Amino acid sequence: MNLTHINEQGHAKMVDVSEKNDTMRVGVACATISMLPETYERIMNGDIKKGDVLAVAQVAGIMAAKKTPDIIPMCHPLLLTGVDITYEPDEITSSIKIIATVKTTGKTGIEMEALTSATAAALTIYDMCKAIDRAMVINDIYLLEKDGGKSGHYIAVK
Repeated sequence: MNLTHINEQGHAKMVDVSEKNDTMRVGVACATISMLPETYERIMNGDIKKGDVLAVAQVAGIMAAKKTPDIIPMCHPLLLTGVDITYEPDEITSSIKIIATVKTTGKTGIEMEALTSATAAALTIYDMCKAIDRAMVINDIYLLEKDGGKSGHYIAVK
């Protein structure tokens, strides 16, 4: 298997996508943050002094998707057509699953933007709550679904 990000001399390169057709592309990724039950309750009740944790994390996830090529060296700058963050709070496990959906019409995939978005939202929750719970754990960051382009539709089996 040839790595597309390596040139003939073995050096890193950005893949040339100029010959590819524009297609509608969707990337959906998730991250989960687990915390103490007290921290979970405070987030859900809006009792965090820094503000509405989930609203701020939502904005952070959107901003992160837009900035992905600034922090992931080989990502192409993409014109995003949509970014959405949803949450699946779980009181039993004191965790919040973050789901980021990112869309574009273009020549290359949107997976990295979705993964970056979900991760930044989780990091923002951590940042806003670390004063009361430094033991929070961010895990299960992965691509849930991808559609569009030559490789077609992918759905994670997890």
